[in-house]
Parts: sequence; structure tokens; C-alpha cells
Amino acid sequence: MGALLALMVSGNDLGIISIIGIILLIGIVKKNAIMMIDFALDAERNEGMAPREAIYQACLLRFRPILMTTMAALLGALPLMLGGGVGSELRHPLGVTIVGGLIVSQVLTLFTTPVIYLAFDRLAQRFNKSSDSDQNTANAHDPDPQASRERNPNAAPEST
Repeated sequence: MGALLALMVSGNDLGIISIIGIILLIGIVKKNAIMMIDFALDAERNEGMAPREAIYQACLLRFRPILMTTMAALLGALPLMLGGGVGSELRHPLGVTIVGGLIVSQVLTLFTTPVIYLAFDRLAQRFNKSSDSDQNTANAHDPDPQASRERNPNAAPEST
């Protein structure tokens, strides 16, 4: 979104070189989200944190490495965007794509990743509750599982 907006503002077309920049952006954004989610999952499992607290801590502690990666890529792309000379018409769209995309994606990643993480956590809780209630309902209708197995010998044995 940011890359396309930057290309439109600068008057450049979406070409092969711009698409290469978008692929680079996808990799950086994906890495940033994985760093936050991995840290949050680790905090949930090993430290017993609640999902909201775990993702909050992940955002606080992973902010600096995410910002360092983004700034390194952004500052590396500035000469491509601002440079002139022979072949600059080929490099310019790549620099514009990277700079524009990194600015927008950095902001979006820091805000949307925690929201999506918490939404998936709520979805998992709902799914677990419904599967637990389905299992409890099935057990409530069958007071004698041994008799059921004798009636249906092909049924899978229950685990205890």
C-alpha cells in the first residue's frame, strides 16, 4: 500500500524493479511480525503471561530491533531514490518503493500485528470452548462408553 502510494506520488510506474522492491518489503514486514509473535508465544508458554500482556511486552521489547532493521533498509534505499547519473532511471523506482513501503508498513505492522494476534487468540478460545462443550455433550449422552464399544466394535477407544 505504501509502496504503491509512493510510486503514484512520485509519478513512477509499477514495473519489474518496483515489484522487486515490494517483494523485499514483504520479507521485512513478515520478519517483523514473526519476531513479535514468536516473543509473545514464548512469553505465554514459558512465563504464563496472558495473551494481551505477552503481545504488549513483545511490542515493547522487539521495537528496537524492528526499528533498526527498518532504518537500515530505509537508509540503504535513500541513495537509490535520490541518486542521479547513469542508470538512475532504473534504480529510482526501487528506492521509492522501498522508502514509501517501509514508512507505511512500519506503522501498520506495529499496530496491526498485536490486533491480529489477539483476534486469533480469541478465535482459538472460542474454538476450544465449542469443541470442549461438544465433547462434554457427547459424553453426557453416552453414560456407559464400554457398552457403546460392545455395540460398535469398530469405534475408536476413548483415551483416559
